[in-house]
Amino acid sequence: MPYFLKNEVSNDLTFTHLYTGMNTAQLAQWVDQSLTSQKYKLRFGEAGNGEYEKGDRTMRLLFGALVSYSKIQVATFAVNDSTSGLKVNRTTTGMSGGLIGINQVKKELQRLAHVFSQI
Repeated sequence: MPYFLKNEVSNDLTFTHLYTGMNTAQLAQWVDQSLTSQKYKLRFGEAGNGEYEKGDRTMRLLFGALVSYSKIQVATFAVNDSTSGLKVNRTTTGMSGGLIGINQVKKELQRLAHVFSQI
């Protein structure tokens, strides 16, 4: 299990966390397990380094903010021998859910940043 070191970047579009005690392969595996347990599905790339999606895009288009939908890009990287990093970008705007949908997407990214910092 990685240990949260610090937050490098955090805004409405992205966050970057640094961890100590794990190499990038272990961090990628841990990130994949964490996201899968939160009902995210890997769409492109490999475990811990790819695009993850939660919810149904078609249903979001039909029913707007009543249906949750989120898509994120995840990348793990090495800082040095004992420190690894995790960068998460949101790749959906939430526009299909209107103003409520935009806020839902922003809050989901903030929630993920909090979840990944509580280690």
